[in-house]
Amino acid sequence: MISNKVKENDNIELIKFDEAIELVKKVSDNTLAKSPLLIREYTKHLMASKGKYIRAMSVIICAEDNEGLIHPNAVKIAAAIEILHLATLVHDDVIDNADIRRGDITLQKKYGKRTAVICGDYLLCTALNLAASISNKQDYLELDMHDYIGKVCLGELNQHINNANLNLSVYQYLKIISGKTAALFQASFYAGAVFGGSSKEECRRYKQLGYYVGLIFQLTDDCMDFENTEEIAQKPVQSDYEQGVITLPLIHTLKSMDSFSRKARSTGVSREEINEAVKAAGGLVFTHMVVKKYYDKAEKVIRELEIPENKKLKLRAVLKKASRLS
Repeated sequence: MISNKVKENDNIELIKFDEAIELVKKVSDNTLAKSPLLIREYTKHLMASKGKYIRAMSVIICAEDNEGLIHPNAVKIAAAIEILHLATLVHDDVIDNADIRRGDITLQKKYGKRTAVICGDYLLCTALNLAASISNKQDYLELDMHDYIGKVCLGELNQHINNANLNLSVYQYLKIISGKTAALFQASFYAGAVFGGSSKEECRRYKQLGYYVGLIFQLTDDCMDFENTEEIAQKPVQSDYEQGVITLPLIHTLKSMDSFSRKARSTGVSREEINEAVKAAGGLVFTHMVVKKYYDKAEKVIRELEIPENKKLKLRAVLKKASRLS
């Protein structure tokens, strides 16, 4: 139930944590369900495929005050970020020509690429409208949502430009995923901190934590392309290279094995050859080491935050979820 505590100066009742999480899902679903009739069939299809709400949950956790209460504006922002994330997935599926997502048929597979692209654009607009509907416009302006969306788009474009680039460096790759994946996690952690009334220094730390969590999420996802089956991952696996996407396990392998690198550049390599080379060169071991490095950095930020231990436990749960440890 809603707490009787009222935030100073705005007469808005704050919400308990569990209720806030449920409200995020409700607001997100209701927003999609109330889409114009012309597009409702498509948004209904997307509603049937539920994600883990890791970004939305991050907003709510970071927005929690010392008494475990959350401002309702954080719920709207969390729902907006979830819809924004859904928009990026719709566009990703078009780019990757993916047939399944979260275990269900993708929008582009069922309705076609043009319809999916337009629906993705509509979801982006919907997310921005929802975010702009919060009661405190100054908080919305401070979030710079458009800036984070721009980083996501530039990250995706940077990845596309570097498709099949066998000379991609570790630094270049980390820059790509800093935009296409980590930026939205940064926005989630930062937004929560803003609505939680954190100081500017605390907001900076939360933003840094979001960055680390985003990198961990993507790098672990890179490993899943080699380690998991399609049934477990609930999306295509063994497909990054086929889509021209060069990820960290392969980058390390190309740098470590000259003979493999030469063949990849001249005649090309099969998926079986890639799997064998990545295993022989320790590409997955290397990537997991990088994940561990960022995991330790994230853990250090959590330790240094002056927040209740219960909130630290929730942040650690998100960290573990990003690294697929839970």
